Amino acid sequence: MFADLPLLSMIVWLPIVGGMAVLLSGDKGDANGVRVLSLVISIATFLLSLGLYTGFDTSTPAMQFVERAPWIPAFDIYYHFGVDGFSMPLIILTTFTTILVILAGWEVIKKKPAQYLAAFLIMEGLMVGVFAAMDAIFFYVFWEAMLVPMFILIGVWGGERRVYATIKFFIYTFIGSVFMLVALIYMYYKGGSFDILDLHALKLGLNEQILIFLAFLMAFAVKVPMWPVHTWLPDAHVEAPTGGSVILAAIMLKIGGYGFIRFSLPITPDASHELDWLIIFMSLVAVVYIGFVALVQKDMKKLVAYSSIAHMGFVTLGLFTVFQIWENPANSSGAGATMAVEGAMIQMISHGFISGAMFLMIGVLYDRMHTREISAYGGVVNTMPVFAGFAVFFSMANAGLPGTSGFVGEFMVIIASFHASFWYALLAALTLILGAAYTLWMVKRVFYGEVANDNVRALKDINAREFTIMAILAFAVLALGLWPAPVIDVMHASVENFLQHISVSKL
Repeated sequence: MFADLPLLSMIVWLPIVGGMAVLLSGDKGDANGVRVLSLVISIATFLLSLGLYTGFDTSTPAMQFVERAPWIPAFDIYYHFGVDGFSMPLIILTTFTTILVILAGWEVIKKKPAQYLAAFLIMEGLMVGVFAAMDAIFFYVFWEAMLVPMFILIGVWGGERRVYATIKFFIYTFIGSVFMLVALIYMYYKGGSFDILDLHALKLGLNEQILIFLAFLMAFAVKVPMWPVHTWLPDAHVEAPTGGSVILAAIMLKIGGYGFIRFSLPITPDASHELDWLIIFMSLVAVVYIGFVALVQKDMKKLVAYSSIAHMGFVTLGLFTVFQIWENPANSSGAGATMAVEGAMIQMISHGFISGAMFLMIGVLYDRMHTREISAYGGVVNTMPVFAGFAVFFSMANAGLPGTSGFVGEFMVIIASFHASFWYALLAALTLILGAAYTLWMVKRVFYGEVANDNVRALKDINAREFTIMAILAFAVLALGLWPAPVIDVMHASVENFLQHISVSKL
């Protein structure tokens, strides 16, 4: 059905062009009409993205839905799209989440709704472009461009310290990106191509690989974000509007993990092997130390932001333990490497659902009471029982409750890390304790006990729109938690090909 259509171009440009149309309508048009138009565009984009799933051939690791045309021929730069088992699920996650963000801001955003919704639609297309780009410069253009709508969203619709948070966010991410650009230009002069698959085959010496790996690390570690370059994230989350926090946590952080898969590991496998200890150390610090930091937070958004850093530590841990799994004499067959990478991917998708739900949950409370301080709440279950049920469910998923998607990815990475080192697995497993501790700490103080004050007593339960958003996310969390096979099957061939590629030395 979709074989003859430029499906990826349609998924990228429909929300961008649609966002421009919404933007041009400005504040002079009908606000409800703008909202409906934005929702229709986002739903149409999501339905198109489902065509990637239905038309995807799970038996091959080759790029599919490929589109290629000259863009800047003088420098061998191409308009080049394609997807595999790594990028396709993340594209669908992006289009799915955008619908929920538009619904979440339906009644809440009174200030410049057209510009607000347009920013999300444009950002959706740019993020899909990042996941679909198969030319390194094309990737870089989308990578940098998606910062602009987020910069505007935080700067215009953010909290009191929005200017500080926006500038910090931009500086961190932009500086890291410059190092990536230098690495890409060097490899172009080395191999004569910006095609990402050509870069995978480029022969590089160990010193070259290490420098390129470190350049990529500067870009991708900030985006994940990994300790110690994580400090921009709590500030950005606290000051961002609810929709901005959802996109930031559910999608933008995944772009860092995707960068390691698409660039760092396959282009510099020997350097990745040499420096795997560094990434594993940074990942375990994120899992353990940041978990303790989350325990002492008084702001709900900041608590969930630190929780995101800890959960994303599982992604990088899963990706970089594969070398030590292969080296372990007790695992000569390399058992566990596939589980480690697939677990990292499942963790990215699951975290997209759960973190999005957590920030939407906090947004519901903030819209009613205009505070995120945990101490301002208490006994919410007495006045918002339906909402409290959803909130407790998502909180349990955030803590890794079996049967939810939060358990699957973390469990796979922990089991796989046993094949590398008992101590890695032990430290990683601490997140199950820490996650339960800081999540239950928040749930107990916000939702249970007696009604804390008159503001809580006056709260009204969620409306039909909010219920729909929560129900959709709850279904997604349960579906992935109880039946992850459809997602794993999509990525399995790509994971096996990826592992085979990075196991072969380029030296």
